[in-house]
Amino acid sequence: MSRSYKIPQSVLVVIYTPAFDVLLIKRADADDFWQSVTGSKDTLEESYAQCAAREVLEETGIECSCGTSLGTGLCDWQFENVYDIYPRWQHRYAPGVTRNTERVFGLRVPPGTPVRLSPREHTAYQWLPYRQAAARCFSPSNAGAILRLSGFAESEVQA
Repeated sequence: MSRSYKIPQSVLVVIYTPAFDVLLIKRADADDFWQSVTGSKDTLEESYAQCAAREVLEETGIECSCGTSLGTGLCDWQFENVYDIYPRWQHRYAPGVTRNTERVFGLRVPPGTPVRLSPREHTAYQWLPYRQAAARCFSPSNAGAILRLSGFAESEVQA
């Protein structure tokens, strides 16, 4: 039986309201690790946009796939983070794989959008003003994406 490894291509989805309140979710497998929605592609053929919509649904219960009411709120921010995989999660990847490429998306949602966590992955959530959310993240790439929120959100409105 062959082992299935994670693909080192993932998404980071910053979910936010028009007031720039950002949704953070607490990982179930790590103490006090707060983050935005993240997740790896299931297959190499899966597009980053498909992966982003799937991960948002799996982790928060928010439906944002193409054709849904929030589908137009999911925006590819057209940048990627490449980082060393944290040692605590290295075993999930094939031997020799040490770096991950993470495509960044934003998802604008109305205030009061209901959140339904996957208890296997996350234990709590909170909405915070974007600067506070960035300070709360354990991941520097996640914090950096959140701090870039206002610039990306403005360009989404102008597009």
